Amino acid sequence: MSTNIVRKWFQNNPDLAILPFLGIVVMGFMILLTGGQFLTGINLRSMAFQLPEIGLFSLAMMPSLLTNGINLSIVSSANLTGVIMAVILTSWISPESNGISALFVVLVAVVAGLFVSMVSGAINGALIAYVGVSSVLTTLGTMIFYEGLTTAITKGYVISKFPEGFLSIGNGSLFGIPISLLLLVLCALFMGGILEYTPFGVRLRMLGSNVTASEFSCIDVKQVILRSYVLSGVLSGLAGIVMISRFNSANVGYGASYLLLTILICVLGGVSPTGGFGKVGGVIMALLILQFLSSGLNLLGISSFITIAFWGITLILVLAYRFFTLRKYHR
Repeated sequence: MSTNIVRKWFQNNPDLAILPFLGIVVMGFMILLTGGQFLTGINLRSMAFQLPEIGLFSLAMMPSLLTNGINLSIVSSANLTGVIMAVILTSWISPESNGISALFVVLVAVVAGLFVSMVSGAINGALIAYVGVSSVLTTLGTMIFYEGLTTAITKGYVISKFPEGFLSIGNGSLFGIPISLLLLVLCALFMGGILEYTPFGVRLRMLGSNVTASEFSCIDVKQVILRSYVLSGVLSGLAGIVMISRFNSANVGYGASYLLLTILICVLGGVSPTGGFGKVGGVIMALLILQFLSSGLNLLGISSFITIAFWGITLILVLAYRFFTLRKYHR
Protein backbone atom coordinates (compact mmCIF):
# COMPACT_ATOMS: atom_id res chain seq x y z
CA MET A 1 0.00 0.00 0.00
CA SER A 2 2.66 2.50 1.08
CA THR A 3 4.88 1.46 -1.85
CA ASN A 4 2.06 2.22 -4.29
CA ILE A 5 1.54 5.65 -2.70
CA VAL A 6 5.23 6.51 -3.08
CA ARG A 7 5.31 5.25 -6.67
CA LYS A 8 2.22 7.28 -7.54
CA TRP A 9 3.72 10.40 -5.93
CA PHE A 10 6.85 10.17 -8.05
CA GLN A 11 4.78 9.46 -11.18
CA ASN A 12 2.88 12.68 -10.54
CA ASN A 13 6.14 14.56 -9.86
CA PRO A 14 8.64 13.22 -12.41
CA ASP A 15 11.07 16.13 -11.99
CA LEU A 16 11.59 15.10 -8.33
CA ALA A 17 12.27 11.43 -9.09
CA ILE A 18 16.01 12.07 -9.33
CA LEU A 19 16.27 13.47 -5.79
CA PRO A 20 16.31 10.14 -3.86
CA PHE A 21 18.95 8.80 -6.26
CA LEU A 22 20.97 12.01 -5.87
CA GLY A 23 20.70 11.74 -2.09
CA ILE A 24 22.00 8.16 -2.10
CA VAL A 25 24.89 9.12 -4.38
CA VAL A 26 25.88 12.09 -2.21
CA MET A 27 25.67 10.03 0.97
CA GLY A 28 27.71 7.23 -0.63
CA PHE A 29 30.43 9.64 -1.74
CA MET A 30 30.62 11.24 1.70
CA ILE A 31 30.88 7.83 3.41
CA LEU A 32 33.79 6.91 1.13
CA LEU A 33 35.56 10.28 1.37
CA THR A 34 35.28 10.56 5.16
CA GLY A 35 36.44 7.06 5.86
CA GLY A 36 33.33 5.98 7.71
CA GLN A 37 33.08 9.07 9.95
CA PHE A 38 29.89 10.15 8.20
CA LEU A 39 27.76 7.36 9.69
CA THR A 40 29.01 7.68 13.27
CA GLY A 41 26.40 8.32 15.95
CA ILE A 42 27.93 11.69 16.78
CA ASN A 43 27.67 12.95 13.19
CA LEU A 44 24.15 11.63 12.66
CA ARG A 45 23.01 13.24 15.90
CA SER A 46 24.69 16.49 14.89
CA MET A 47 22.84 16.47 11.55
CA ALA A 48 19.54 15.77 13.34
CA PHE A 49 20.00 18.93 15.40
CA GLN A 50 21.19 21.05 12.45
CA LEU A 51 18.35 20.12 10.07
CA PRO A 52 15.39 21.80 11.80
CA GLU A 53 16.34 25.47 11.66
CA ILE A 54 17.45 25.46 8.01
CA GLY A 55 14.46 23.25 7.21
CA LEU A 56 12.06 25.72 8.83
CA PHE A 57 13.71 28.59 6.96
CA SER A 58 13.27 26.65 3.69
CA LEU A 59 9.58 26.09 4.42
CA ALA A 60 9.32 29.82 5.21
CA MET A 61 10.80 30.70 1.82
CA MET A 62 8.46 28.35 -0.05
CA PRO A 63 5.13 30.30 0.11
CA SER A 64 6.67 33.47 -1.31
CA LEU A 65 8.31 31.57 -4.17
CA LEU A 66 5.00 29.90 -5.00
CA THR A 67 3.47 33.35 -5.56
CA ASN A 68 6.27 34.18 -8.02
CA GLY A 69 7.84 36.35 -5.35
CA ILE A 70 10.61 36.00 -2.78
CA ASN A 71 11.11 36.76 0.90
CA LEU A 72 14.60 38.05 1.59
CA SER A 73 13.73 39.02 5.16
CA ILE A 74 13.19 35.57 6.67
CA VAL A 75 16.53 35.49 8.53
CA SER A 76 16.39 39.10 9.77
CA SER A 77 12.77 38.54 10.87
CA ALA A 78 13.84 35.40 12.74
CA ASN A 79 16.63 37.31 14.48
CA LEU A 80 14.21 40.08 15.48
CA THR A 81 11.84 37.42 16.84
CA GLY A 82 14.71 35.83 18.74
CA VAL A 83 15.89 39.11 20.25
CA ILE A 84 12.37 40.07 21.40
CA MET A 85 12.08 36.67 23.06
CA ALA A 86 15.55 36.97 24.56
CA VAL A 87 14.70 40.33 26.14
CA ILE A 88 11.57 38.86 27.74
CA LEU A 89 13.35 35.71 28.93
CA THR A 90 16.28 37.54 30.49
CA SER A 91 14.26 40.42 31.95
CA TRP A 92 11.30 38.55 33.45
CA ILE A 93 13.03 35.50 34.89
CA SER A 94 15.10 35.91 38.05
CA PRO A 95 17.14 33.36 40.00
CA GLU A 96 14.23 33.24 42.50
CA SER A 97 11.69 32.27 39.81
CA ASN A 98 10.12 28.85 40.38
CA GLY A 99 9.33 26.29 37.69
CA ILE A 100 5.75 27.42 37.09
CA SER A 101 6.56 31.13 36.78
CA ALA A 102 9.54 30.37 34.53
CA LEU A 103 7.34 28.20 32.29
CA PHE A 104 4.78 31.02 32.09
CA VAL A 105 7.48 33.48 31.02
CA VAL A 106 8.72 31.03 28.37
CA LEU A 107 5.17 30.71 26.99
CA VAL A 108 4.76 34.50 26.95
CA ALA A 109 8.08 34.87 25.15
CA VAL A 110 7.15 32.27 22.52
CA VAL A 111 3.74 33.89 21.91
CA ALA A 112 5.32 37.33 21.70
CA GLY A 113 7.97 36.07 19.29
CA LEU A 114 5.42 34.42 17.02
CA PHE A 115 3.28 37.57 17.09
CA VAL A 116 6.29 39.67 16.02
CA SER A 117 7.07 37.24 13.20
CA MET A 118 3.43 37.27 12.08
CA VAL A 119 3.42 41.08 12.00
CA SER A 120 6.70 41.17 10.07
CA GLY A 121 5.20 38.82 7.50
CA ALA A 122 2.01 40.91 7.33
CA ILE A 123 4.07 44.05 6.66
CA ASN A 124 5.76 42.33 3.73
CA GLY A 125 2.48 40.99 2.38
CA ALA A 126 0.63 44.30 2.72
CA LEU A 127 3.35 46.27 0.93
CA ILE A 128 3.49 43.75 -1.91
CA ALA A 129 -0.25 43.12 -2.29
CA TYR A 130 -1.83 46.47 -1.49
CA VAL A 131 0.91 49.02 -2.26
CA GLY A 132 2.24 47.18 -5.30
CA VAL A 133 5.94 47.20 -4.43
CA SER A 134 7.88 44.26 -5.90
CA SER A 135 8.68 41.42 -3.52
CA VAL A 136 12.43 41.84 -4.01
CA LEU A 137 12.44 45.54 -3.10
CA THR A 138 9.91 45.11 -0.29
CA THR A 139 11.66 42.27 1.49
CA LEU A 140 15.10 43.80 0.88
CA GLY A 141 13.87 46.96 2.59
CA THR A 142 12.24 45.14 5.49
CA MET A 143 15.32 42.95 5.86
CA ILE A 144 17.44 46.06 6.44
CA PHE A 145 14.76 47.55 8.69
CA TYR A 146 14.49 44.41 10.86
CA GLU A 147 18.29 44.19 11.09
CA GLY A 148 18.49 47.83 12.17
CA LEU A 149 15.71 47.36 14.73
CA THR A 150 17.38 44.24 16.12
CA THR A 151 20.73 46.06 16.38
CA ALA A 152 19.05 48.98 18.16
CA ILE A 153 17.52 46.63 20.72
CA THR A 154 20.71 44.67 21.38
CA LYS A 155 23.12 47.60 20.80
CA GLY A 156 25.26 45.10 18.96
CA TYR A 157 25.66 42.78 21.95
CA VAL A 158 24.69 39.13 22.37
CA ILE A 159 21.82 38.36 24.73
CA SER A 160 22.26 34.98 26.42
CA LYS A 161 21.59 32.79 29.48
CA PHE A 162 18.07 31.49 28.87
CA PRO A 163 16.17 29.14 31.24
CA GLU A 164 16.70 25.41 30.87
CA GLY A 165 13.09 24.81 29.90
CA PHE A 166 13.47 27.02 26.85
CA LEU A 167 16.82 25.50 25.85
CA SER A 168 15.19 22.08 25.55
CA ILE A 169 13.40 23.27 22.37
CA GLY A 170 16.65 23.39 20.42
CA ASN A 171 18.76 20.93 22.39
CA GLY A 172 16.35 18.48 24.02
CA SER A 173 15.13 15.10 22.80
CA LEU A 174 11.91 13.13 23.08
CA PHE A 175 12.32 9.34 22.89
CA GLY A 176 15.78 9.92 21.40
CA ILE A 177 14.48 12.25 18.66
CA PRO A 178 15.40 15.98 18.82
CA ILE A 179 12.37 18.08 19.77
CA SER A 180 13.30 20.60 17.07
CA LEU A 181 13.27 17.80 14.46
CA LEU A 182 9.79 16.79 15.57
CA LEU A 183 8.76 20.44 15.18
CA LEU A 184 10.13 20.45 11.62
CA VAL A 185 8.20 17.27 10.78
CA LEU A 186 4.96 18.77 12.15
CA CYS A 187 5.49 22.00 10.19
CA ALA A 188 6.26 20.06 7.00
CA LEU A 189 3.07 18.01 7.40
CA PHE A 190 1.12 21.18 8.12
CA MET A 191 2.53 22.94 5.06
CA GLY A 192 1.94 19.91 2.87
CA GLY A 193 -1.65 19.69 4.06
CA ILE A 194 -2.28 23.38 3.39
CA LEU A 195 -0.79 23.31 -0.11
CA GLU A 196 -2.44 20.07 -1.21
CA TYR A 197 -5.80 19.93 0.52
CA THR A 198 -7.03 23.48 1.18
CA PRO A 199 -8.56 26.14 -1.10
CA PHE A 200 -5.75 28.49 -0.04
CA GLY A 201 -3.13 26.07 -1.38
CA VAL A 202 -4.94 25.79 -4.72
CA ARG A 203 -5.27 29.58 -4.99
CA LEU A 204 -1.62 30.03 -4.05
CA ARG A 205 -0.44 27.79 -6.89
CA MET A 206 -2.92 29.35 -9.34
CA LEU A 207 -1.68 32.82 -8.43
CA GLY A 208 1.93 31.82 -9.02
CA SER A 209 1.08 30.23 -12.36
CA ASN A 210 -1.02 33.06 -13.78
CA VAL A 211 -2.08 36.21 -11.92
CA THR A 212 -4.49 37.33 -14.63
CA ALA A 213 -6.27 33.98 -14.76
CA SER A 214 -6.52 34.02 -10.97
CA GLU A 215 -8.18 37.44 -11.01
CA PHE A 216 -10.69 36.29 -13.66
CA SER A 217 -11.40 33.25 -11.48
CA CYS A 218 -12.61 35.62 -8.74
CA ILE A 219 -9.63 34.83 -6.50
CA ASP A 220 -8.77 37.60 -4.06
CA VAL A 221 -5.14 37.87 -5.19
CA LYS A 222 -4.22 40.45 -2.56
CA GLN A 223 -5.51 38.30 0.29
CA VAL A 224 -3.64 35.25 -0.99
CA ILE A 225 -0.38 37.21 -1.20
CA LEU A 226 -0.89 38.68 2.28
CA ARG A 227 -1.59 35.27 3.82
CA SER A 228 1.36 33.65 2.07
CA TYR A 229 3.77 36.19 3.57
CA VAL A 230 2.16 35.91 7.01
CA LEU A 231 2.70 32.14 6.78
CA SER A 232 6.28 32.76 5.70
CA GLY A 233 6.79 35.09 8.66
CA VAL A 234 5.42 32.64 11.23
CA LEU A 235 7.61 29.80 9.91
CA SER A 236 10.68 32.05 10.02
CA GLY A 237 9.71 32.94 13.60
CA LEU A 238 9.67 29.24 14.51
CA ALA A 239 13.11 28.92 12.94
CA GLY A 240 14.26 31.85 15.08
CA ILE A 241 12.94 30.15 18.22
CA VAL A 242 14.85 26.96 17.42
CA MET A 243 17.98 28.92 16.51
CA ILE A 244 18.28 30.97 19.72
CA SER A 245 17.33 27.96 21.80
CA ARG A 246 20.08 25.87 20.22
CA PHE A 247 22.69 28.64 20.56
CA ASN A 248 21.48 29.78 24.01
CA SER A 249 21.85 33.34 22.77
CA ALA A 250 20.34 35.89 20.39
CA ASN A 251 22.14 38.28 18.06
CA VAL A 252 21.51 40.26 14.90
CA GLY A 253 24.05 38.30 12.85
CA TYR A 254 22.85 34.72 13.32
CA GLY A 255 22.02 32.68 10.21
CA ALA A 256 23.71 35.07 7.78
CA SER A 257 24.43 32.27 5.28
CA TYR A 258 20.98 30.68 5.53
CA LEU A 259 19.22 32.92 3.00
CA LEU A 260 21.20 31.63 0.03
CA LEU A 261 20.89 28.07 1.28
CA THR A 262 17.08 28.23 1.65
CA ILE A 263 16.66 29.46 -1.93
CA LEU A 264 18.94 26.68 -3.15
CA ILE A 265 17.01 24.04 -1.19
CA CYS A 266 13.65 25.23 -2.53
CA VAL A 267 14.80 25.40 -6.16
CA LEU A 268 16.63 22.06 -5.96
CA GLY A 269 13.51 20.61 -4.32
CA GLY A 270 11.38 21.51 -7.33
CA VAL A 271 9.84 24.82 -6.23
CA SER A 272 9.56 26.84 -9.43
CA PRO A 273 11.46 30.18 -9.30
CA THR A 274 8.66 31.61 -11.46
CA GLY A 275 5.93 30.44 -9.08
CA GLY A 276 3.00 28.07 -9.26
CA PHE A 277 4.64 24.74 -8.51
CA GLY A 278 6.34 23.15 -5.54
CA LYS A 279 6.04 20.20 -3.20
CA VAL A 280 7.00 20.06 0.46
CA GLY A 281 8.32 16.53 -0.11
CA GLY A 282 10.76 17.83 -2.70
CA VAL A 283 11.98 20.57 -0.35
CA ILE A 284 12.58 18.02 2.45
CA MET A 285 14.54 15.73 0.10
CA ALA A 286 16.66 18.66 -1.10
CA LEU A 287 17.22 19.65 2.54
CA LEU A 288 18.57 16.18 3.33
CA ILE A 289 20.86 16.19 0.28
CA LEU A 290 22.43 19.53 1.18
CA GLN A 291 22.74 18.51 4.82
CA PHE A 292 24.65 15.40 3.72
CA LEU A 293 26.92 17.60 1.60
CA SER A 294 27.42 20.17 4.34
CA SER A 295 28.25 17.59 7.00
CA GLY A 296 30.58 15.73 4.66
CA LEU A 297 32.45 18.89 3.66
CA ASN A 298 32.77 19.82 7.33
CA LEU A 299 34.23 16.39 8.18
CA LEU A 300 36.70 16.81 5.32
CA GLY A 301 37.88 20.08 6.84
CA ILE A 302 36.63 22.29 4.01
CA SER A 303 36.42 25.96 4.98
CA SER A 304 32.91 27.33 5.59
CA PHE A 305 33.70 30.20 3.19
CA ILE A 306 34.45 27.73 0.42
CA THR A 307 31.25 25.86 1.29
CA ILE A 308 29.20 29.07 0.91
CA ALA A 309 30.86 29.73 -2.46
CA PHE A 310 29.98 26.16 -3.45
CA TRP A 311 26.31 26.79 -2.52
CA GLY A 312 26.33 29.87 -4.75
CA ILE A 313 27.71 27.98 -7.74
CA THR A 314 25.26 25.14 -7.15
CA LEU A 315 22.34 27.59 -7.04
CA ILE A 316 23.38 29.11 -10.39
CA LEU A 317 23.65 25.67 -11.98
CA VAL A 318 20.29 24.50 -10.60
CA LEU A 319 18.55 27.70 -11.72
CA ALA A 320 20.11 27.40 -15.19
CA TYR A 321 18.94 23.78 -15.42
CA ARG A 322 15.42 24.68 -14.27
CA PHE A 323 15.07 27.52 -16.79
CA PHE A 324 16.52 25.38 -19.59
CA THR A 325 14.10 22.53 -18.96
CA LEU A 326 11.21 24.99 -18.59
CA ARG A 327 12.03 26.61 -21.94
CA LYS A 328 12.36 23.19 -23.56
CA TYR A 329 8.99 22.13 -22.12
CA HIS A 330 7.20 25.21 -23.51
CA ARG A 331 8.60 24.54 -26.97
